[in-house]
Amino acid sequence: MDKKVEISVDIVSLVNSHENPFVVIDKDYRILAVNRAYEQEYGAVSEKAVGRTCYQVSHGNDHPCSVEGEECPYDYVFNDGKAKVCTHIHCDASHHMHQVRVSAFPLKGANGETLLGESIEEISSKNHYTQGTGRMVGESRMFQACIDLLDVAAGSDAPVLLQGETGTGKELAAEYIHAHSSRRCKPFQIVDSTVLSDSLFESELFGHANGAYTGSVGSKQGLFELAEGGTLFLDELGDMPITQQAKLLRVLESGQYRRVGGKRTRESDVRIICATNRNLWESVMAGKFREDLYYRIACLNIRLPSLRERVGDIPVLARHLLEGINLSMSSSYYLKSDVYGRLSEHRYPGNIRELRNILFMAATHSDRPEIDLTLIDSVMNNLPHCNGHQHEDQKPAAMSIMQQFVDGKGKPKSLKAIEAQHIKELLDRYQGNRKKVAGELGISERTIYRKIKELEIG
Repeated sequence: MDKKVEISVDIVSLVNSHENPFVVIDKDYRILAVNRAYEQEYGAVSEKAVGRTCYQVSHGNDHPCSVEGEECPYDYVFNDGKAKVCTHIHCDASHHMHQVRVSAFPLKGANGETLLGESIEEISSKNHYTQGTGRMVGESRMFQACIDLLDVAAGSDAPVLLQGETGTGKELAAEYIHAHSSRRCKPFQIVDSTVLSDSLFESELFGHANGAYTGSVGSKQGLFELAEGGTLFLDELGDMPITQQAKLLRVLESGQYRRVGGKRTRESDVRIICATNRNLWESVMAGKFREDLYYRIACLNIRLPSLRERVGDIPVLARHLLEGINLSMSSSYYLKSDVYGRLSEHRYPGNIRELRNILFMAATHSDRPEIDLTLIDSVMNNLPHCNGHQHEDQKPAAMSIMQQFVDGKGKPKSLKAIEAQHIKELLDRYQGNRKKVAGELGISERTIYRKIKELEIG
């Protein structure tokens, strides 16, 4: 029979007095009490949560989360008697993952036994983002330091420059800043600086008046106007031509602009966030980027760490990314425990985006819910930059998988291209019957029509 721990009335009162979700845990990881905020946020009613272990209820594990290398306040409280603040992942009753900040500290039960009290504060969840469905996930010190800087940026209205390698999540970081800022109820607009020609630049950013161009009918709002009161995210700013940099600098300095062909001067109330995978200061020194524009946009300069610098986050990132893949595919894939070590050995030149691609490839070719080490090896050993490191007996099986995920030049295809290819194959298989394709994918017929349109499938 399980040992009982008496909880004093004072601790019960403490639990229910917290506005944030709060939980009390004993030294055997058992939950002794949760408050109403915890029940509402995570769907874990007290009657079902109390008596079970914290890692079962809030992590869906059959073992403590520290076993997989995740940071846990348990040791700090029970072994050292110290309070601990750390980032953590909590799962709700629907198995959705929440990035949270846990403030843990020692409490005393009625019999003098040490207990652990946790106040849980949401950092990021799907409900916070109005623009996208992604969220930032991680528990490492490097990740936490980055989140702290993003929080500082969110509390200010100053321009932000996000720098980091391709695939590190710069757009998600920009969304995070916007979603936690005073402008969160206003628009978030994205400018891809790599695709705008000089002739389109002013029209896209500032809009144009009726008749501004030959054949143009009606007026058009630019992205500055569409983002009014909110945030304008300039992605890959380091690739913007000098001529466009001058036009951007002018509006940033004056706060004013005019539509192309228009006469009215408009005031701009937009928060600017820029991102680049280049060392922008080196571009300044090389004369490829304006120094005056650099100082205008880099009031707050935040570097996003590569995945190589936060290897400890790979297990929780992998679970989060696979959750997203399962939602998109209406599936229930999961990773076997021995997979995490293999995933953590890789260097990830493509960072989080590459990890997502690996998991997507594995899920697409798994004939059962579990994704095991053999399948992950087959995918990873035949990535284009790993071809020289694979075992001879792994090549044939792996190549049959990888040939479907690289283009004619041997470069990895995007997830969008892979998804389009898969839908095309199903359309061929079912002679264009979209209802059968939707049934095969486990999605509605309306969704398959939308995907065909979005992916431009002929």
